[in-house]
Amino acid sequence: MMKLHIIDETAPLKAVVLGTAESCGPAPKPEEAYDPKSLEHILNGTYPKEADMVKEMDAFAAVFEQHGVKLFRPEVIQDCNQIFSRDIAFVIEDKLFHSNILPDREREFEAIGPILEQIDPNKIIRPPEEVHIEGGDVMPWNDYIFVGTYTGEDYPDYITARTNKEAVEYLRELFPHKTVKSFELRKSNTNAKENALHLDCCFQPVGKDKAILHKNGFLVEEEYQWLVDYFGKENTFEIDKEEMYQMFSNVFSISPEVVVSEQNFTRLNNWLRDQGFTVEEIPYAEIAKQEGLLRCSTLPLIREY
Repeated sequence: MMKLHIIDETAPLKAVVLGTAESCGPAPKPEEAYDPKSLEHILNGTYPKEADMVKEMDAFAAVFEQHGVKLFRPEVIQDCNQIFSRDIAFVIEDKLFHSNILPDREREFEAIGPILEQIDPNKIIRPPEEVHIEGGDVMPWNDYIFVGTYTGEDYPDYITARTNKEAVEYLRELFPHKTVKSFELRKSNTNAKENALHLDCCFQPVGKDKAILHKNGFLVEEEYQWLVDYFGKENTFEIDKEEMYQMFSNVFSISPEVVVSEQNFTRLNNWLRDQGFTVEEIPYAEIAKQEGLLRCSTLPLIREY
């Protein structure tokens, strides 16, 4: 049996599920888009092609293999977008949570069935139906669990609002020994530059004490300020609206020293190197068109103690 273990975002990675772009189906119709950025590319005729996305994910897989990480992939479902494995499940401590996602994405969870069979079934948890939660909004960080949410009364109007206040309460009950800290995110169904789809679209810790942040992704300035104070101004890399749109905060840590990033993120990659990180640069700009990037494509199972 595989023993799950995730208590933060950056400890040395031992096992991970990386999504797949194989057989991801034709470009969706405008009314089928889940987020404003995909919609923009569908309307412009620039929606990414499967062959390009497969190539990008192969480059990501190669980095994991090079670092000795045990790599799992989902079974391929015909004509189904299975790139973003972070949406369908996430691990906190030794438990894997099965996200309550948009119902037509349930098949994506079934495609990781063979991997789940290696995990104690008592450690696989399906939250109650009223709890809406996706892995992009959940970040275990030692004694904290950071959660992106949207609690406005117009929550049902936003297809981009993925984690509700019931989810925050649910995590508080399950992890009483941790501080569950929630952050209200800015949502837009129509403008990708004004939409933080998940918490990892405007914030992510790197290393042991640093963070990438985008102020406008947060609805409440004090909550943003709390993160700046927690990490320290000198340890935070502030990204602008255009960089958030390019998904600069959605990099992925293989260890406290190694960050996988998109090859075009020059300003960020230079900063990371200045801070002493090894930056593994890969092409991922086509996948970014679907408002998701490196962290979104991964479901970490085990990080070292």
